[in-house]
Amino acid sequence: MTSARGAIVPDDKDWTWVLERACPECGFDTREVGPQDVPGLLREMGPSWRTVLAGGDAAQRPNPATWSALEYACHVRDVFRVFDGRVDGMIEEAAPTFPNWDQDRTVIENRYGEQDPSRVADELAEGAAAIADRFAGLAADDWGRTGHRSDGATFTVQTLARYLVHDLMHHLHDVGGR
Repeated sequence: MTSARGAIVPDDKDWTWVLERACPECGFDTREVGPQDVPGLLREMGPSWRTVLAGGDAAQRPNPATWSALEYACHVRDVFRVFDGRVDGMIEEAAPTFPNWDQDRTVIENRYGEQDPSRVADELAEGAAAIADRFAGLAADDWGRTGHRSDGATFTVQTLARYLVHDLMHHLHDVGGR
């Protein structure tokens, strides 16, 4: 897709492999993340992103084909919302299929690059706390409940949590915040 700010090439890779091995780009290894670790790792996101967004150039893209730190932060904020809904569905329903989410369209439609970094930092921190609380409140048998991505990939609540944590850590790496 192309926007007024430049052409972003959609990332259409299947990142589920991060559940099986460490990510060579960011170095994060989801296999080391247990259910007890998830809430704390998620809560760390708020302060980390607030630091990233405090820079005066948060809305500046490093090049026309790469999101700015602000756009990444908006994406992370929305990832919290999307994944919170997915976990809710997995707890409330038997093996739901998640609706598709076009993150590349969302960045354009929601004008991520024009949002207020301070407000985004607040919303991101609130989202991180909310989903951390959700994971902290799960019963032991909830972690094995399943759900399916629209492309057919199957997750348990535990693998979805690990996938989520990698996504967040990887985006911090993308913007130099980790």
